[in-house]
Amino acid sequence: MNEKAIIVSAPSGAGKTSIVKHLLSKFPMLCFSVSACSRSRRDGEADGKDYYFLTTDQFREKIEACEFLEWEEVYPGCYYGTLKSEVRRIWSMNKVPVFDVDVKGGLNLRRYFKTSGLSIFIQPPSIEILKQRLEIRGTENPESLNKRLAKVEYELTFAGKFDAIVVNNELLKATDEASQLVDNFLK
Repeated sequence: MNEKAIIVSAPSGAGKTSIVKHLLSKFPMLCFSVSACSRSRRDGEADGKDYYFLTTDQFREKIEACEFLEWEEVYPGCYYGTLKSEVRRIWSMNKVPVFDVDVKGGLNLRRYFKTSGLSIFIQPPSIEILKQRLEIRGTENPESLNKRLAKVEYELTFAGKFDAIVVNNELLKATDEASQLVDNFLK
């Protein structure tokens, strides 16, 4: 596989997780890259499957030891990142890691992998449609929704820094387009 990587990034609510799940089901050589985080585990989440759950101190120790490809402090004391050991684990199985990451993480991974990585930006058809999707999710209060939408507008300015942009207006079309990009990249 020549140590390739697929990076899928998007603003929250744009559909990147649905597209990543589709890619994983369609391409057996792909393997989901599990991120590390310092937040508490939520109900139903499993360590090593959803995230590698670390304490804030453990996360900082791994930063000091240069064990991350990329990481960020999303909120004070709340870290997310990609462990080098996770990518090595996937490559050792002769698989290609697929990253489901936020825009900043995607840009950092793109810089790291350069031409051995394919970076795909999943773009919502509009801010208004994205707002409707987030409202339907029911996970936001009005204040957090406005904060999230302001972040989305900022993140959309980075779309052109990715190798490809897939507009997720219709999920089936978007998954087909992402699949074609991945298929071409892996050949």
